[in-house]
Amino acid sequence: MADHYEVLGVARDASPEEIKKAYRRLARQLHPDVNPGEDASEQFKLVTHAYDVLSDPDQRQRYDMGGDASAFGGGAGAGFGGFSDIFESFFGGGGGGTRAGRPRSRRERGQDALVRVDLDLGDVVFGVHRDIEVDTAVLCETCQGSCCQPGTQPVTCDICHGSGQIQRTVRSLLGNVVTSQPCTTCQGYGTTIPYPCSTCQGQGRVRARRTVSIDIPAGVETGLRLQLPGSGEVGPAGGPNGDLYLEVTVAPHDVFSRDGDDLLATLEVSMIDAILGTSVTIDSLDGSVDLDIRAGVQAGDELTIRGRGITPLRGDQRGDLRVGVQVVTPTHLDPKARALVQELAKRVRPAPPHLAEFHPGLFSKLRGKFKR
Repeated sequence: MADHYEVLGVARDASPEEIKKAYRRLARQLHPDVNPGEDASEQFKLVTHAYDVLSDPDQRQRYDMGGDASAFGGGAGAGFGGFSDIFESFFGGGGGGTRAGRPRSRRERGQDALVRVDLDLGDVVFGVHRDIEVDTAVLCETCQGSCCQPGTQPVTCDICHGSGQIQRTVRSLLGNVVTSQPCTTCQGYGTTIPYPCSTCQGQGRVRARRTVSIDIPAGVETGLRLQLPGSGEVGPAGGPNGDLYLEVTVAPHDVFSRDGDDLLATLEVSMIDAILGTSVTIDSLDGSVDLDIRAGVQAGDELTIRGRGITPLRGDQRGDLRVGVQVVTPTHLDPKARALVQELAKRVRPAPPHLAEFHPGLFSKLRGKFKR
């Protein structure tokens, strides 16, 4: 049997928080909804069982003392849980994940599911509604989670008489000690199912594809996870549903980029329009908007259009659309146009090229305005 600490990749003295983090990381990689391979499925079961044992202080203590971890946390192992198990049974405790006189329940909570959702930047401005297809476990319609063929029901185990446990007398240095272990006939449930449902093979659930409708709020960004409680897979025997997590990925846009709740864009302006000024209509992510370009605008100047950015995740005050100006200098002039420019130069008498005062943040500022 694989060592639980090695399965999770943690040290034997790992803290509960380290064990939880390791389990979550591995579960995201190996969950059947993310990684459908058979090897991943088997590894996912090992990881889940290891976490079940090590996350419970009592079971972890038994395991560290050399106990049979398969006899705890829902397993059906036939061995004893080590020396501590004998003491628990002697003082009234029970092994195998059940308490004395109380069988374990077939109904368990379903696993959580993780689905990745791809969005466009335009979806982030106001939010978007999506219908998402999820391949998961759903309640068996034939038996409605009873695990039994219709018209039948579980029967009391005739070996443990419904307790889910078998008591044995063991000779030890302390004398005769009565120990308890899960009943191998009913696996600790206290009942058996003589006629399991033919549709779900006695699991109370089946794999199916279903549609989940979700309103994704405005302001989300890549890496954000949205939790939908109770929208994950149904548990064994019709147990409570797990949760569904949506991991958001926002695709890059050809024109706009994001800076917090603001949108950034670059506007190419001809040298003539930069000199004389002009008005232009540009297409934002939610429609056309007029923009006035003042006379004498410089390359690197920023023009702000209020309230045309992104609606924040919490709040309703939209960000701004910030437009960085890029002055485009003509590269091909006919003789007449060149003569006009030369005449302009004589009249304006521009200063000759010279080094300006150094500003450490100038280049990063320009890159921020002109990035796409």
